[in-house]
Amino acid sequence: GWCVFFGYRNAGEKLRVRKLFSLPSSSSLAYGNRPLLGIGSVFFHSFAMLISNLPFRLLQTGFRPFLPKLALLERGMSSLSSLSNNSSDSDTPRVWNDRRLTPEQMQFRNLASDFAKEELMPFAAEWDRSGHFPVAALRKAAGLGFGGIYCDQDVGGSRLSRADGAVIFEALAYGDVSTTAYLTVHNMCCSIIDRFGTDEQRFCWLPGLIAMDLLSSYCLTEPSSGSDAASLQTTARQAVGSTDYILNGTKVFISGGGVSDVYLVMARTSIERTKGISCFLVEKGMAGLSFGRPEHKLGWRSQPTTTVIMEDVKVPSKNLIGAEGQGFQVALSGLDSGRVNIATCSVGGAQFCFDATEEYARTRHQFGKAIIEFQNTQFKLADMLTDVQASRLMVQDAALSLDASAPGATASVAMAKRFATDTCYRVCNDALQLHGGYGYLNDYPIERYVRDLRVHTILEGTNEIMRLVIARQMLKK
Repeated sequence: GWCVFFGYRNAGEKLRVRKLFSLPSSSSLAYGNRPLLGIGSVFFHSFAMLISNLPFRLLQTGFRPFLPKLALLERGMSSLSSLSNNSSDSDTPRVWNDRRLTPEQMQFRNLASDFAKEELMPFAAEWDRSGHFPVAALRKAAGLGFGGIYCDQDVGGSRLSRADGAVIFEALAYGDVSTTAYLTVHNMCCSIIDRFGTDEQRFCWLPGLIAMDLLSSYCLTEPSSGSDAASLQTTARQAVGSTDYILNGTKVFISGGGVSDVYLVMARTSIERTKGISCFLVEKGMAGLSFGRPEHKLGWRSQPTTTVIMEDVKVPSKNLIGAEGQGFQVALSGLDSGRVNIATCSVGGAQFCFDATEEYARTRHQFGKAIIEFQNTQFKLADMLTDVQASRLMVQDAALSLDASAPGATASVAMAKRFATDTCYRVCNDALQLHGGYGYLNDYPIERYVRDLRVHTILEGTNEIMRLVIARQMLKK
């Protein structure tokens, strides 16, 4: 119970607390670090949970969980009983089958959903119109533990699973697909450093990245190297008489380009096709690093996209992530996670479009009655709802496969990415059609979701490449 009176040790602890305690929330609190009300009930519940979890927590991580400053209440945390009682509430997508989620995942979903509704959704249209990159909002998300979802706790991460991340990113994308998509890229970069980096690299870079005091970008695609990623031409040669590397080349379609502080760059260190690629951490401000103009895009307008240009950029050997020649493995491991994340963003966007369209169909009257009373409308909405749920379940399965390192996990991820991004884009397009002419106006949010979801069938590997990945796995049997 005493831990109620202390603050959090780091941002990651905020999210990890939800995996340790399930507390009723009887107070209305800001996203702060200290509880204001209900101290008596919290003291009793905290003490009970402390005793019941003591053997397990001591075995898992020793005494560390009980020593950091922890606050056990914040707005967005709902009791499990209220979650189950209100699972059909309009505030929570009704298609979620809560029995498929763990109690912790239901709490993560509620926290992310509350954040999206208060910090993303009210501003998303203006960010889209002005091309504003909402760094302040991203840092608020990081304050809830969303900046390093997959990273270990020793660097401030939340150390959650891919399945947990899918729940969180869907809820965030419901409010703003574009901003959430950048957050998924940032998390992918953080997880690469956490997994492949040395302890020195991890402790140097990850605390700032997880807090999103530093922003990151993933640099693989080149003007002549898209789907055929192994044909990349960016070079990294060691300087004569030095351990430093000299990087030359161009990367395109880089989310966060020109704004990010850290760039994970895949570059060729030998002529071998896949084994000749290495991963480097390039810092903004290094001599020879420059950026093209911000691209004017159909969607994803709340995040900058530029070309990244390297002309004799000197990178110290300590910035090599993983071993030399391991870069292609690093890149593909990041892409598996990225494909799950971009698929779940599609599910979140499609769920929003379905909910908005169902409400519109109930209030829009033609021929003397609400258009939802027409069987054609009902059938269309039924198909849309089925498509969203099928996509969600495929994404969940792919995330669980990655978490379990299951054989064929890459193919499962490719199936989910191909199916969810194609299907959810169609759901959004159908939503626009049911809105009629109003759906085409930017006074309504549907057209923004259509634009934002369109690129999901292209990036993180086009859906044509996803079919190739699936076919290769199929032919191995």
